[in-house]
Amino acid sequence: MIGFSQLDCRRGQKTALMTPVFQQTLPYAPWMHPATRRMPGVQPLDLCDWITCDDAYGGQMALRDALIGQRRDEVFACLPEAEDAALETLAYILAHLPQGFTRRGQKLTRPDGVEIDLEADHPLIIAGRLVQQDIALLMKEQGEVEHRLVGAILCFPASWTLAEKIGRPLAAIHTPVKPYTGEMATRVQRLFDMVREDRPLWRQNALLYGSPDLFHPRSEVQPRVKAEIRPDYLRSERQCILRLPQTGAVIFSIHTYLLRFADLSADQVAALEQHPIDYAGRNL
Repeated sequence: MIGFSQLDCRRGQKTALMTPVFQQTLPYAPWMHPATRRMPGVQPLDLCDWITCDDAYGGQMALRDALIGQRRDEVFACLPEAEDAALETLAYILAHLPQGFTRRGQKLTRPDGVEIDLEADHPLIIAGRLVQQDIALLMKEQGEVEHRLVGAILCFPASWTLAEKIGRPLAAIHTPVKPYTGEMATRVQRLFDMVREDRPLWRQNALLYGSPDLFHPRSEVQPRVKAEIRPDYLRSERQCILRLPQTGAVIFSIHTYLLRFADLSADQVAALEQHPIDYAGRNL
């Protein structure tokens, strides 16, 4: 028999899945800066700024908890060769958490008051319940030409699915992305090869969306339909690339911002008129 508390929890998770979660402001608009307007627009990252908790933390974390609880197979995957890297990833995240988290032994309380048992689940699941960022792990074995996606906690996919990408190399992962040419693939692979433990990187994109769903999977074979009018929402991903010191695996983290177009600042809207982006997030 299911107790009332369990039923209430499930109802709460279903509500979280259906409720849009928005940031009120976009702290960095990539189209406003020449360095981030161009592809790939990579910049040096200060590790103190890697993990952040913004005004949507509570709502996004409630949604992440619900997705992990109800759609675990869709948002999580880890190949056997990535298990050590997953453990190191969680330890690395714990070492770089910002203020607002409280730890007592193996229990950690998030800024929204939710307590997480650090040993209760897979390390990537725990990581995904602590931070707003989605976390992807990529590794390049000896003799391989490209890094492969070997593990991820992906609660907020922007028009892709983890099941189609896990185990595949970088170029294959980006197959349906039109700006990802052979030259771009070479440049991105070079970034993953050259990123150093003490010199992480970041970039940020911007995409126009007609849907407010943070969980927005789309199959490679599903056609993309371009909007005839400007979509109502702007989605921006702050993507960070870090190399783990022990396993040498690369973390690709994604902090997703979702705003109503009307909530952009006047300066951001004016800059968009000068440097427009299309529905796929490319500069026109």
